[in-house]
Amino acid sequence: MPKQKTHSGAKKRFKVTGTGKILRRRAPRAHLLEKKSQKRKRSFRKYAGLAKSDVKQVSKLLGR
Repeated sequence: MPKQKTHSGAKKRFKVTGTGKILRRRAPRAHLLEKKSQKRKRSFRKYAGLAKSDVKQVSKLLGR
C-alpha cells in the first residue's frame, strides 16, 4: 500500500512539538494592524495550542 501524503496546506499552518502537541498560529495578524495596540500584536506572535476537537482531524492531515 502506498504511503499517505502529508496535506500541504496543513504542514504550512501547523507545527508539531517534540512531545507531540499540535500548535497553530493566532488569527488577527494579517491586516488592519494600525488600530491594534503593540501589546496585542505581540501576543499574536505566540503559537497557541489546538482545540481538542480538532486534534484528530489535523493529525490525520499531517500523516500522524
